Amino acid sequence: MVVSLMVPLDEDAWRKILDRVGETGADGVELNFGCPHGMAERGMGSAVGQVPEYVGQITQWVKKHSDLPCIVKLTPNITDIRQPALAAKQGGADAVSMINTINSITSVNLDAMCPEPMIDGLGTHGGYCGPAVKPIAMNMVAEVARWEKTAGIPISAIGGISTWRDAAEFMALGAGNAQVCTAAMTYGFRIVKEMCSGMSQWMDEKGYTKTSDFIGMATPRVTDWQHLNLDYVTKAEIDQDLCISCGRCFAACEDTSHQAIAMSEDRTFTVKDDECVACNLCVNVCPVEGCITMRRLEPGETDLRTGMTIPAEDDKRTWLEHPNNPMGDPLTCISRGQ
Repeated sequence: MVVSLMVPLDEDAWRKILDRVGETGADGVELNFGCPHGMAERGMGSAVGQVPEYVGQITQWVKKHSDLPCIVKLTPNITDIRQPALAAKQGGADAVSMINTINSITSVNLDAMCPEPMIDGLGTHGGYCGPAVKPIAMNMVAEVARWEKTAGIPISAIGGISTWRDAAEFMALGAGNAQVCTAAMTYGFRIVKEMCSGMSQWMDEKGYTKTSDFIGMATPRVTDWQHLNLDYVTKAEIDQDLCISCGRCFAACEDTSHQAIAMSEDRTFTVKDDECVACNLCVNVCPVEGCITMRRLEPGETDLRTGMTIPAEDDKRTWLEHPNNPMGDPLTCISRGQ
Protein backbone atom coordinates (compact mmCIF):
# COMPACT_ATOMS: atom_id res chain seq x y z
CA MET A 1 0.00 0.00 0.00
CA VAL A 2 1.48 3.32 -1.14
CA VAL A 3 -0.14 6.44 0.31
CA SER A 4 -0.57 9.46 -1.97
CA LEU A 5 0.04 12.78 -0.22
CA MET A 6 -0.57 16.44 -1.00
CA VAL A 7 0.39 18.79 1.83
CA PRO A 8 1.12 22.55 1.90
CA LEU A 9 4.68 23.81 1.62
CA ASP A 10 5.38 23.58 5.34
CA GLU A 11 7.84 21.20 6.96
CA ASP A 12 5.84 20.74 10.15
CA ALA A 13 2.71 19.88 8.19
CA TRP A 14 4.64 17.20 6.31
CA ARG A 15 6.12 15.84 9.54
CA LYS A 16 2.68 15.48 11.10
CA ILE A 17 1.10 13.70 8.17
CA LEU A 18 4.09 11.39 7.79
CA ASP A 19 3.79 10.40 11.48
CA ARG A 20 0.15 9.46 10.87
CA VAL A 21 0.99 7.53 7.70
CA GLY A 22 3.70 5.64 9.55
CA GLU A 23 1.13 4.41 12.07
CA THR A 24 -0.96 2.80 9.33
CA GLY A 25 1.67 0.26 8.31
CA ALA A 26 1.80 1.62 4.76
CA ASP A 27 4.66 0.45 2.53
CA GLY A 28 5.55 3.83 1.05
CA VAL A 29 4.42 7.33 0.12
CA GLU A 30 3.90 9.02 -3.23
CA LEU A 31 4.24 12.80 -3.15
CA ASN A 32 1.62 14.16 -5.52
CA PHE A 33 3.32 17.14 -7.16
CA GLY A 34 1.19 16.81 -10.27
CA CYS A 35 -2.51 17.48 -9.61
CA PRO A 36 -3.36 20.44 -11.89
CA HIS A 37 -6.66 21.60 -10.43
CA GLY A 38 -8.07 22.44 -7.03
CA MET A 39 -4.95 21.60 -5.05
CA ALA A 40 -2.64 23.79 -7.14
CA GLU A 41 -4.65 26.84 -6.16
CA ARG A 42 -3.87 25.99 -2.54
CA GLY A 43 -0.14 25.71 -3.10
CA MET A 44 -0.06 21.94 -3.57
CA GLY A 45 -0.02 19.52 -6.50
CA SER A 46 1.37 20.96 -9.73
CA ALA A 47 2.07 24.29 -8.01
CA VAL A 48 4.89 22.42 -6.30
CA GLY A 49 5.84 20.20 -9.24
CA GLN A 50 6.41 23.20 -11.50
CA VAL A 51 9.12 24.56 -9.20
CA PRO A 52 12.11 22.17 -8.97
CA GLU A 53 13.36 23.91 -5.82
CA TYR A 54 10.11 23.09 -4.03
CA VAL A 55 10.27 19.49 -5.28
CA GLY A 56 13.76 19.04 -3.86
CA GLN A 57 12.96 20.78 -0.58
CA ILE A 58 9.84 18.75 0.23
CA THR A 59 11.52 15.51 -0.80
CA GLN A 60 14.30 16.27 1.69
CA TRP A 61 11.71 16.89 4.43
CA VAL A 62 9.99 13.59 3.68
CA LYS A 63 13.24 11.63 3.80
CA LYS A 64 14.17 13.45 7.01
CA HIS A 65 10.94 12.63 8.83
CA SER A 66 10.12 9.19 7.43
CA ASP A 67 11.89 5.93 6.68
CA LEU A 68 9.27 4.91 4.14
CA PRO A 69 10.23 4.68 0.46
CA CYS A 70 9.40 7.97 -1.24
CA ILE A 71 8.06 8.27 -4.80
CA VAL A 72 7.74 11.74 -6.31
CA LYS A 73 4.86 12.12 -8.77
CA LEU A 74 5.71 14.66 -11.49
CA THR A 75 3.53 17.07 -13.44
CA PRO A 76 3.61 17.19 -17.25
CA ASN A 77 2.52 20.84 -17.14
CA ILE A 78 6.09 22.07 -17.34
CA THR A 79 8.58 22.85 -20.10
CA ASP A 80 11.24 20.29 -19.13
CA ILE A 81 10.20 17.42 -16.87
CA ARG A 82 13.83 16.45 -16.37
CA GLN A 83 14.41 19.38 -14.02
CA PRO A 84 11.89 18.39 -11.30
CA ALA A 85 13.01 14.77 -11.75
CA LEU A 86 16.58 15.84 -11.06
CA ALA A 87 15.44 17.85 -8.04
CA ALA A 88 13.60 14.80 -6.70
CA LYS A 89 16.68 12.64 -7.16
CA GLN A 90 18.92 15.18 -5.46
CA GLY A 91 16.40 15.48 -2.63
CA GLY A 92 16.72 11.77 -1.95
CA ALA A 93 13.66 10.35 -3.68
CA ASP A 94 13.64 6.59 -4.06
CA ALA A 95 11.72 6.86 -7.35
CA VAL A 96 9.65 9.16 -9.54
CA SER A 97 6.28 8.51 -11.13
CA MET A 98 5.03 10.23 -14.26
CA ILE A 99 2.94 11.67 -15.66
CA ASN A 100 0.03 13.22 -13.84
CA THR A 101 -2.83 14.75 -15.81
CA ILE A 102 -2.54 17.56 -18.36
CA ASN A 103 -4.29 20.91 -18.03
CA SER A 104 -7.21 20.90 -20.45
CA ILE A 105 -10.68 22.07 -21.38
CA THR A 106 -12.43 19.19 -23.10
CA SER A 107 -15.57 20.87 -24.42
CA VAL A 108 -17.64 24.06 -24.51
CA ASN A 109 -21.41 24.21 -24.20
CA LEU A 110 -22.35 26.38 -27.18
CA ASP A 111 -25.81 27.18 -25.79
CA ALA A 112 -24.59 28.35 -22.40
CA MET A 113 -21.24 29.51 -23.86
CA CYS A 114 -19.42 27.93 -20.95
CA PRO A 115 -16.78 25.24 -20.57
CA GLU A 116 -18.13 21.86 -19.47
CA PRO A 117 -18.74 20.51 -16.95
CA MET A 118 -20.55 23.62 -15.71
CA ILE A 119 -20.77 24.52 -12.04
CA ASP A 120 -23.29 27.27 -11.38
CA GLY A 121 -22.74 28.80 -14.79
CA LEU A 122 -18.93 28.61 -14.78
CA GLY A 123 -16.32 26.10 -15.91
CA THR A 124 -12.60 25.64 -15.45
CA HIS A 125 -9.74 23.50 -16.67
CA GLY A 126 -9.38 19.91 -15.59
CA GLY A 127 -6.80 17.16 -15.80
CA TYR A 128 -6.73 15.24 -19.11
CA CYS A 129 -5.80 11.56 -18.98
CA GLY A 130 -6.41 8.28 -20.76
CA PRO A 131 -5.01 6.81 -24.01
CA ALA A 132 -4.56 10.20 -25.70
CA VAL A 133 -1.82 11.22 -23.24
CA LYS A 134 0.23 8.04 -23.69
CA PRO A 135 2.62 9.43 -26.36
CA ILE A 136 3.30 12.49 -24.20
CA ALA A 137 3.94 10.32 -21.16
CA MET A 138 6.26 7.94 -23.04
CA ASN A 139 8.38 10.82 -24.28
CA MET A 140 8.74 12.21 -20.76
CA VAL A 141 9.62 8.79 -19.31
CA ALA A 142 12.26 8.35 -22.00
CA GLU A 143 13.70 11.83 -21.39
CA VAL A 144 14.22 11.14 -17.70
CA ALA A 145 15.48 7.60 -18.30
CA ARG A 146 18.14 8.63 -20.83
CA TRP A 147 19.41 11.92 -19.36
CA GLU A 148 22.73 11.28 -17.68
CA LYS A 149 21.77 13.37 -14.63
CA THR A 150 18.58 11.40 -13.92
CA ALA A 151 19.42 8.02 -15.48
CA GLY A 152 19.14 5.24 -12.96
CA ILE A 153 16.37 6.64 -10.79
CA PRO A 154 13.49 4.15 -10.72
CA ILE A 155 10.45 5.29 -12.74
CA SER A 156 6.82 4.30 -12.28
CA ALA A 157 5.00 4.98 -15.55
CA ILE A 158 1.58 6.63 -15.73
CA GLY A 159 -0.42 7.87 -18.69
CA GLY A 160 -2.97 6.09 -20.87
CA ILE A 161 -1.92 2.55 -19.97
CA SER A 162 -4.82 0.33 -21.02
CA THR A 163 -3.22 -2.91 -22.25
CA TRP A 164 -0.23 -5.10 -21.48
CA ARG A 165 1.46 -3.73 -24.59
CA ASP A 166 1.14 -0.18 -23.28
CA ALA A 167 2.82 -1.23 -20.04
CA ALA A 168 5.55 -3.13 -21.88
CA GLU A 169 6.31 -0.11 -24.08
CA PHE A 170 6.77 2.15 -21.05
CA MET A 171 8.96 -0.45 -19.38
CA ALA A 172 11.08 -0.86 -22.51
CA LEU A 173 11.69 2.89 -22.32
CA GLY A 174 12.98 2.61 -18.76
CA ALA A 175 10.04 2.40 -16.37
CA GLY A 176 10.26 -0.29 -13.71
CA ASN A 177 6.50 -0.66 -13.40
CA ALA A 178 3.25 0.88 -14.61
CA GLN A 179 0.21 2.42 -12.96
CA VAL A 180 -3.36 2.17 -14.24
CA CYS A 181 -6.24 4.52 -13.45
CA THR A 182 -8.46 5.47 -16.41
CA ALA A 183 -8.61 1.89 -17.73
CA ALA A 184 -9.58 0.62 -14.27
CA MET A 185 -12.28 3.28 -14.07
CA THR A 186 -13.59 2.17 -17.46
CA TYR A 187 -13.31 -1.62 -17.17
CA GLY A 188 -12.84 -2.31 -13.47
CA PHE A 189 -9.88 -3.84 -11.66
CA ARG A 190 -10.13 -7.03 -13.73
CA ILE A 191 -8.32 -5.17 -16.52
CA VAL A 192 -5.14 -5.43 -14.45
CA LYS A 193 -5.33 -9.22 -14.37
CA GLU A 194 -5.82 -9.25 -18.14
CA MET A 195 -2.78 -7.03 -18.57
CA CYS A 196 -0.68 -9.31 -16.37
CA SER A 197 -1.82 -12.34 -18.34
CA GLY A 198 -1.04 -10.71 -21.68
CA MET A 199 2.39 -9.55 -20.59
CA SER A 200 3.20 -12.98 -19.17
CA GLN A 201 2.32 -14.63 -22.49
CA TRP A 202 4.40 -12.09 -24.43
CA MET A 203 7.38 -12.60 -22.11
CA ASP A 204 7.15 -16.35 -22.63
CA GLU A 205 7.11 -15.86 -26.41
CA LYS A 206 10.16 -13.61 -26.22
CA GLY A 207 12.03 -15.80 -23.78
CA TYR A 208 12.03 -13.25 -20.96
CA THR A 209 11.92 -14.79 -17.49
CA LYS A 210 11.59 -11.52 -15.54
CA THR A 211 10.63 -7.96 -16.34
CA SER A 212 14.17 -6.72 -15.76
CA ASP A 213 15.14 -8.68 -18.90
CA PHE A 214 13.51 -6.02 -21.07
CA ILE A 215 13.20 -2.93 -18.86
CA GLY A 216 15.14 -0.09 -20.48
CA MET A 217 16.05 -2.05 -23.62
CA ALA A 218 14.65 0.69 -25.88
CA THR A 219 16.20 3.59 -23.96
CA PRO A 220 19.58 3.57 -25.77
CA ARG A 221 17.72 3.76 -29.09
CA VAL A 222 16.01 7.01 -28.18
CA THR A 223 18.06 9.90 -29.56
CA ASP A 224 17.78 13.50 -30.65
CA TRP A 225 16.74 14.35 -34.21
CA GLN A 226 20.12 15.72 -35.28
CA HIS A 227 21.72 12.32 -34.64
CA LEU A 228 19.47 10.37 -37.02
CA ASN A 229 20.93 8.93 -40.22
CA LEU A 230 19.60 11.18 -42.98
CA ASP A 231 20.98 8.83 -45.63
CA TYR A 232 18.40 6.25 -44.52
CA VAL A 233 15.84 6.80 -47.28
CA THR A 234 12.53 5.01 -47.71
CA LYS A 235 9.70 5.25 -50.22
CA ALA A 236 6.05 4.30 -49.84
CA GLU A 237 4.81 1.27 -51.79
CA ILE A 238 1.15 0.37 -52.38
CA ASP A 239 0.18 -3.30 -52.66
CA GLN A 240 -2.34 -3.28 -55.50
CA ASP A 241 -3.71 -6.67 -54.43
CA LEU A 242 -4.64 -5.29 -51.01
CA CYS A 243 -5.71 -1.80 -52.09
CA ILE A 244 -9.48 -1.19 -51.86
CA SER A 245 -9.28 2.08 -53.84
CA CYS A 246 -10.72 4.14 -51.01
CA GLY A 247 -8.47 7.06 -51.93
CA ARG A 248 -7.62 8.10 -48.40
CA CYS A 249 -3.89 7.99 -49.10
CA PHE A 250 -4.33 10.16 -52.18
CA ALA A 251 -6.50 12.73 -50.41
CA ALA A 252 -4.15 13.00 -47.46
CA CYS A 253 -1.01 13.29 -49.57
CA GLU A 254 -2.51 15.54 -52.23
CA ASP A 255 -4.20 18.00 -49.88
CA THR A 256 -1.91 18.09 -46.85
CA SER A 257 1.47 16.63 -47.74
CA HIS A 258 3.74 16.28 -50.79
CA GLN A 259 1.46 15.37 -53.72
CA ALA A 260 3.40 12.14 -54.08
CA ILE A 261 0.53 9.77 -54.92
CA ALA A 262 -1.04 9.59 -58.37
CA MET A 263 -4.59 8.48 -59.11
CA SER A 264 -5.53 7.02 -62.51
CA GLU A 265 -8.97 7.21 -64.13
CA ASP A 266 -9.78 3.71 -62.87
CA ARG A 267 -8.73 4.73 -59.28
CA THR A 268 -5.42 2.92 -59.23
CA PHE A 269 -3.11 4.65 -56.78
CA THR A 270 0.66 4.69 -57.24
CA VAL A 271 3.51 6.45 -55.47
CA LYS A 272 5.61 9.07 -57.27
CA ASP A 273 9.12 8.29 -56.01
CA ASP A 274 10.42 11.64 -57.22
CA GLU A 275 8.07 13.38 -54.78
CA CYS A 276 7.83 10.96 -51.84
CA VAL A 277 9.63 12.17 -48.70
CA ALA A 278 8.73 9.12 -46.56
CA CYS A 279 6.53 11.05 -44.15
CA ASN A 280 4.45 7.87 -43.51
CA LEU A 281 1.17 9.79 -43.65
CA CYS A 282 -0.26 7.40 -46.23
CA VAL A 283 0.62 4.43 -44.05
CA ASN A 284 -1.18 5.98 -41.10
CA VAL A 285 -4.40 6.84 -42.95
CA CYS A 286 -4.71 3.59 -44.92
CA PRO A 287 -7.50 1.42 -43.43
CA VAL A 288 -5.98 -1.84 -44.73
CA GLU A 289 -3.15 -3.23 -42.64
CA GLY A 290 -0.06 -3.95 -44.70
CA CYS A 291 -1.41 -2.35 -47.87
CA ILE A 292 1.06 0.55 -47.78
CA THR A 293 4.58 -0.12 -46.56
CA MET A 294 7.88 1.73 -46.62
CA ARG A 295 10.73 0.26 -48.69
CA ARG A 296 14.26 1.22 -47.82
CA LEU A 297 16.48 2.25 -50.72
CA GLU A 298 19.58 0.08 -50.82
CA PRO A 299 23.17 1.40 -51.10
CA GLY A 300 23.87 2.38 -54.70
CA GLU A 301 20.25 3.26 -55.50
CA THR A 302 19.41 6.82 -56.45
CA ASP A 303 16.82 8.85 -54.57
CA LEU A 304 14.77 10.24 -57.46
CA ARG A 305 13.61 13.14 -55.33
CA THR A 306 17.07 14.48 -54.46
CA GLY A 307 19.27 12.85 -57.10
CA MET A 308 21.62 11.60 -54.39
CA THR A 309 23.06 8.11 -54.39
CA ILE A 310 22.46 6.09 -51.24
CA PRO A 311 25.87 5.55 -49.61
CA ALA A 312 27.29 2.36 -48.16
CA GLU A 313 26.05 1.11 -44.80
CA ASP A 314 29.12 2.41 -42.96
CA ASP A 315 28.92 5.88 -44.54
CA LYS A 316 26.14 7.69 -42.75
CA ARG A 317 25.43 11.39 -42.39
CA THR A 318 23.42 13.03 -39.64
CA TRP A 319 22.09 16.57 -39.79
CA LEU A 320 25.44 17.73 -38.46
CA GLU A 321 27.16 16.63 -41.70
CA HIS A 322 24.32 16.76 -44.23
CA PRO A 323 24.57 19.28 -47.12
CA ASN A 324 21.04 20.49 -46.39
CA ASN A 325 22.35 21.91 -43.12
CA PRO A 326 23.61 25.47 -43.76
CA MET A 327 25.81 25.14 -40.68
CA GLY A 328 27.18 21.73 -41.69
CA ASP A 329 30.81 20.97 -42.54
CA PRO A 330 31.24 21.77 -46.27
CA LEU A 331 34.33 19.53 -46.51
CA THR A 332 32.19 16.52 -45.63
CA CYS A 333 29.79 17.33 -48.45
CA ILE A 334 32.62 17.89 -50.96
CA SER A 335 34.36 14.65 -50.05
CA ARG A 336 31.14 12.79 -50.78
CA GLY A 337 30.86 14.54 -54.12
CA GLN A 338 27.29 15.57 -53.32
